[in-house]
Amino acid sequence: MSLIYNLTIFFYHGFIYFLSLFNKKAEQWIIGRKNLFERISREIGAAENIIWFHAASLGEFEQGRPVIEAFRQLNPSYKILLTFFSPSGYEIRKKYSGADFIFYLPVDTKKNAGRFIRLIRPKMAVFIKYEFWFNYMSELYHQQIPLFTISAIFREDQHFFKWYGGWFRKKLKKITFFFVQDQNSYDLLKTIGINQVIVSGDTRFDRVFELSKRTTEFPINDLFKAGKKILLLGSSWPPDEELIHKTIVDRNDLKIIIAPHEVHENRITSIESKFSDLKPIRYSKADEDSVKKAGVLIIDSIGILSGLYRYCDMAFIGGGFGKGIHNILEAVTFGKPVIIGPNYQKFKEATDLIRFEGAFSVKNSEELSAIIDRLLNDSGFYKKSSETCVEYVVKNCGATGQILKKINAYL
Repeated sequence: MSLIYNLTIFFYHGFIYFLSLFNKKAEQWIIGRKNLFERISREIGAAENIIWFHAASLGEFEQGRPVIEAFRQLNPSYKILLTFFSPSGYEIRKKYSGADFIFYLPVDTKKNAGRFIRLIRPKMAVFIKYEFWFNYMSELYHQQIPLFTISAIFREDQHFFKWYGGWFRKKLKKITFFFVQDQNSYDLLKTIGINQVIVSGDTRFDRVFELSKRTTEFPINDLFKAGKKILLLGSSWPPDEELIHKTIVDRNDLKIIIAPHEVHENRITSIESKFSDLKPIRYSKADEDSVKKAGVLIIDSIGILSGLYRYCDMAFIGGGFGKGIHNILEAVTFGKPVIIGPNYQKFKEATDLIRFEGAFSVKNSEELSAIIDRLLNDSGFYKKSSETCVEYVVKNCGATGQILKKINAYL
């Protein structure tokens, strides 16, 4: 199985090289790893007391961010090294001030894993949520470096729990300790003989609770609102935008803020074209006069979405008509009822909040229009939904503290 895994890594790397000829993200993936070891060696030098955090992409980084920042505050003498697998994480957070060193993760070959660990000499490693790179895991274990997995979620359909998953189970047992999000993950790990695990919850709750206490001012949004209700479409993809346009094009009681998942020029231009009948305006070009006349405000910059949810009355979070929804908690923490597409089942917070009527799933324009009408016209229903969202976040805070208490014991 080890041979098969390593061959898979080899061919995956080759495929990304091929894809990079015509795919921008794949090109960034390749360029970002060019001369990587030389850069790591040069920047780290003789630095000591390094703690290595690894995230696949931006979403996983946000999940681990509360732990990174709390660890830094409690242990200022340690250096934080942060790695990303994906360009969508690295390119956005490569200047993140909470880490001392930020790199792409070298491809998970045995040679790379050994060389990387020898270069950075970490005191411990923390992998966030889904990241299981087996050569790195083996190298850390071999060098007796503690490895923790935080905010992890396991499902019964994963290969770890299949009849053919023996090799993968052995690799999992090299992890020093698991901090899982839910009881089901805990129970699944117990069935394969992994006992070094606790249910700590989801660190994102700590992150969004902190966000809700900050005051971020966007004066242009107050002017845009102009006395109407705001529906914020966050982390959207074209199918989400198509549904929103079809549903609200004939309404005059709503204004729309659209923050697409990708903000390159082609995406922004496409949204402008789709919503041309509603007088769209880009956030970067809005002024006091133009924004009042606009029916759609398009956010064409990165890094401000989490603060914008404060200004809306309800949020539609994108991704539910594709592989899965994006983060709903940034809206929920502000007490904003959330609407999502039908593909949400892998996200515990979504299934919980749908059950409690803090979130609502829709499949078509008719269902979307119905829930918008109810939220706008039934003040009691809206109030209950909003309070449910806030209470859910508060109830689920505390994972960061549990994790820090445990990993600090290994320093």
